[in-house]
Amino acid sequence: MAIKKFKDKTEEKVSEKNEKAKEKIENIGEENKIEKENSPEKKEEKIEEKEKKPEEKKNETKETKKKEKAIVRGLSLRISAKQSKFILKMIKGKKIDDAIKMLEEVLEFKRAVPMKGAEIPHRRGMEAGRYPLNTSKEIIKLLKQLKANSNVCGIENPYINLAISNISSRPYRRGRVRGKRTHIYLEAKEFQEEK
Repeated sequence: MAIKKFKDKTEEKVSEKNEKAKEKIENIGEENKIEKENSPEKKEEKIEEKEKKPEEKKNETKETKKKEKAIVRGLSLRISAKQSKFILKMIKGKKIDDAIKMLEEVLEFKRAVPMKGAEIPHRRGMEAGRYPLNTSKEIIKLLKQLKANSNVCGIENPYINLAISNISSRPYRRGRVRGKRTHIYLEAKEFQEEK
């Protein structure tokens, strides 16, 4: 008796599930028919909308906001932190083009980088100085990037506002020797002449 009741209940549940599944399949079939009927019209509407969008974009002009400063970061550069500190001290407060010219003169051995406070031999017209070639090359690359960034930011007459060098983590090389690594941060702002 109990077994018959159990079988009847399970058969009823299975039949209900089958009916629900058939209804879902019929609904899906009807939706597909409707979509197929409307699909050419929908495609035409979508194409028209796509054609309208570029026209609207052409009429609108994007106004980029003028930023106050342009930034460049050089991370883990293979240069001396000591030399980069003195070069950045020499460059700070100068216009970017002037700074690039100064460093190119260093590469040609026409201008020495002043290294006051370091135990280094004297150079013509200053106390102590050197010609750090590798460091100058890397900083020239960063200055060119800074110039491009300032153009993108809308800064017309940029000068170097901040120039910071920090020691980076130094990886081991062969044996127990550690390599040189330096982080450099350069920031440019618009030069405003005093009236």
